[in-house]
Amino acid sequence: MERFFSLRKVTAMLAVACAAVAPGVAAASDTDNTPTRIVIGFAPGGALDVLARSIADKLRVSLGGVVLVENKTGASTRLAVEAVKRAPPDGKTILISPAPPFVLFPMTYTRPGYDPDKDFIPVAYLADVPLVASTSVNQPFKTMPEYVSWVRKHPETAGFGMASMGGAIHFGTLAMSKSLNLPLTPTAYRGASMMVTDVMGGSLPIGIDAIASQVGLQKSGKLRFLGVTGTKRSTLLPDVPTLKEVGIPGFDMASGWYSAFVPTGTPAATVSRLEKAFIEAVKDPALRAKMAVAGMEINGLPGAEAGKIIQTQRAQWKPIVEASGFVAND
Repeated sequence: MERFFSLRKVTAMLAVACAAVAPGVAAASDTDNTPTRIVIGFAPGGALDVLARSIADKLRVSLGGVVLVENKTGASTRLAVEAVKRAPPDGKTILISPAPPFVLFPMTYTRPGYDPDKDFIPVAYLADVPLVASTSVNQPFKTMPEYVSWVRKHPETAGFGMASMGGAIHFGTLAMSKSLNLPLTPTAYRGASMMVTDVMGGSLPIGIDAIASQVGLQKSGKLRFLGVTGTKRSTLLPDVPTLKEVGIPGFDMASGWYSAFVPTGTPAATVSRLEKAFIEAVKDPALRAKMAVAGMEINGLPGAEAGKIIQTQRAQWKPIVEASGFVAND
C-alpha cells in the first residue's frame, strides 16, 4: 500500500510539473514556428514587392525564423489592409502600405472597412517615393511657369495626367487649379505606362508619376522633367526643382511613401523590437542603393514619426478632398 501511494504521489508530481511546463513549451513552439508574414497589396515584381522582399531577407537574420512576403492584391490595397487588421496582434503579421489607405481612403471611401487610427499601430516609416512632372521634349513649354502660361492660352488642352483618381496627385491637381485659376482636367489612366506613352506622344501635355517609371525615358531624351513633388529636391534628381520652388502649389505632400504597421493590440515590446529591426534593415547601404534604382529614398523613421506624418498629411488634404466632393468607388 505504501509503495502504491508513493507511485501515485510521484505520478501526481510529474503531472503537475508537466502541466506547468507544457504551456510554456507550447507557447514558445507556436511563437518560434509561426512564420512572420509581410503583407502588401501589390503584385510581385513591383517596387513595393522588391522593398518588402529585401526587408524580409534582413529580418530573417535580425528576428530569426521564417519571414514570408504575401502579395494580397485587390480593392486598391484594402484587401491587404483588412487582412492584417484581422490578424492576431502577435507581431507575426505586418503590413507595408503606401500612403493612401492611411491618409486619403478614410476621406474618400464611405466604408473603407477599417479605421487606420484605431485598428493599426505604426511600426516604422520606411521610404519616400518622390514623383516627377514630365512632358514631351517636343512641347513648346520647357518649365512649369511656361506650362501655366501655355494652358491659359490653350484651355482646351488642359489634361493633367495621373495613374488614378482619388490619390494625392488628383487632389494636388485640384489645389493647383484652384490656386492658379487654371482650367486643369485631372486625367486618370489604368496604368502609368499608358499615361507616359501619351505624354511622350504629345496627346497629353503633362503627367505626374513615380521617378522610376520615367527616368529611363528622360535619360534617352524622350521626356523632359519639370518638377518633383515634396518640400525638398529629390536625391534621385538633384537638378530638378520642386514644383513649389517654381511657383506651383498643391504638391508639397503629394510624394508617396511606404510604412510598416501591425494590428492594434500588439504588445509594446513586440512593436519596439519590430521597429528596431525594420529601421536597421532599410538603413543597410546595399538595400538603400537597390531601392534608389526603384525610385525610393530610404528614410527609416520610428513609428511615432510615421503617425505624425499621417495626421499632418490627412489634415492638409481634408479641406481639398471635401471641397472636391470626390467619392471613391470599389
